[in-house]
Amino acid sequence: MNSEIKLFEDIREKITGKETGIEPGKMMSSPAITYHGKVFAFLSKTGAMVFKFGKEFDPSDQSFEVTPFNPFKKKGALAGWFEVPCTEDHLWESLTQEALTLFKKRA
Repeated sequence: MNSEIKLFEDIREKITGKETGIEPGKMMSSPAITYHGKVFAFLSKTGAMVFKFGKEFDPSDQSFEVTPFNPFKKKGALAGWFEVPCTEDHLWESLTQEALTLFKKRA
């Protein structure tokens, strides 16, 4: 998982340098990216990247592997949060920007 952590940190550093209001953070004890203190992307303990795309996002309409994020064993998925595995890590940077854009529209 070291390569996923390095890639996440590189993405976070790039976007922090481009956008105001973006800072490092934590989500479920994992490294995250925040916009004005609210998390919109983070690296899960499984090595996947998780994005807040919103409730209207439909993973079945996507051309890449993405699933609703469900860190719980007995509860449902977190509404609006979606997990993109490390097999799709070539998309993580653009998806981070997309998640930020969507997050700003809802804010």
